[in-house]
Amino acid sequence: MVLPSVMVLPLLIVIAAGVYYIYNEVMQYMAKSLVRNKVVVITDAVSGVGNECAHVFHKGGARLILCGASWDKLESLYDSLTNDSDPSKTFAPKLVILDFSDMESMEDVMAEVVDCYGCVDVLICNSSMKIKAPVQSISLELDRNIMDINYFGPSTLAKGILPTMIPRRSGQIILVNSIHGRLAVPFRGSYAASKHAVQAFFDSLRAEVEEYGITVSTISHTFIDATVLPSPENAVFKPNSLAGFIASHLTHGVRPSVLANEIMQTVNRKRKEVVLAHPIPRVAIYFRAFLPSFLFAVLGAGVKDSVLAEQMQ
Repeated sequence: MVLPSVMVLPLLIVIAAGVYYIYNEVMQYMAKSLVRNKVVVITDAVSGVGNECAHVFHKGGARLILCGASWDKLESLYDSLTNDSDPSKTFAPKLVILDFSDMESMEDVMAEVVDCYGCVDVLICNSSMKIKAPVQSISLELDRNIMDINYFGPSTLAKGILPTMIPRRSGQIILVNSIHGRLAVPFRGSYAASKHAVQAFFDSLRAEVEEYGITVSTISHTFIDATVLPSPENAVFKPNSLAGFIASHLTHGVRPSVLANEIMQTVNRKRKEVVLAHPIPRVAIYFRAFLPSFLFAVLGAGVKDSVLAEQMQ
């Protein structure tokens, strides 16, 4: 029996969709099996993304070390993980208080993390502090606090964990960064500066530790969820301007569950660099590299539009 030509294309689409679905299911299963018995550290495990990561890796049979600034939230996460889990297939997580804004405590924190199992297989640096404001309105103290949480904290923790990875010639360090580590936009000066700094550090670290069999991965994503999108009355840019169009897509976020699964896939495939963003931010990154004058003009026009809008109110 010969199929009519009009049915060939829909049939091919259905087959391709089925193959893609099966491929994703197989890769997710493989990812979970590969983290079984692995010691996985998650910083800021009580955040939306950290919480999702904890559940994904816990189901995969990882030996979790969950870090966060709030003991009550850590205990609540511990309960949610252990209440419905099978003790024969999962491990009870270890809890460690970690606050990157208190850099003086980092030495003790790193020692406590290592003492949990004696080594670390996967370090997921997920902590972040966000701020949106004009550069001149941000104090030096706040600038330093942002750098502590977004740069000095992850870089210091990575340095402290490396001695457990180098002798075993294995391990993976994952930086969950932001698209702002690659692209700076108005009113994100301090935040983007800290994200650029930590991106550069982990890019350098990747080359330095490759000979030891250690993988360094960076995941650059847009904002978590879409809740940060400004309401029409509070929009910084005119909705009908090109700058407004770009800004709206730059702030089009990803769900914590999607990012957590991407982190699991990154561990599975040992990918070194992931950009989890919609087309507009991706194109803007290329404009920054190849047509910077055009991008600067668009962003500058957007700032002028916002000032004019405020004057007219």
